[in-house]
Amino acid sequence: MKNLIKKRKFEIIGGLFGLLGGFLYWKYVGCVSGTCPIQANWYTMVPYGLLFGVLIGGMFKPKQTKE
Repeated sequence: MKNLIKKRKFEIIGGLFGLLGGFLYWKYVGCVSGTCPIQANWYTMVPYGLLFGVLIGGMFKPKQTKE
């Protein structure tokens, strides 16, 4: 488990920021009328934030060199 966390720490940190970002986006920007399928509910916006956070966090992971 520790090895998995060490390998994926950038994705985990990015996912946590994405969760927070998705919730804050829903809270302050989201769809007021309720007709937007993704932005209308927090439980649909938060997973999208998580997904984007994991993907962006993976971009910052340093390349592993084989020795």
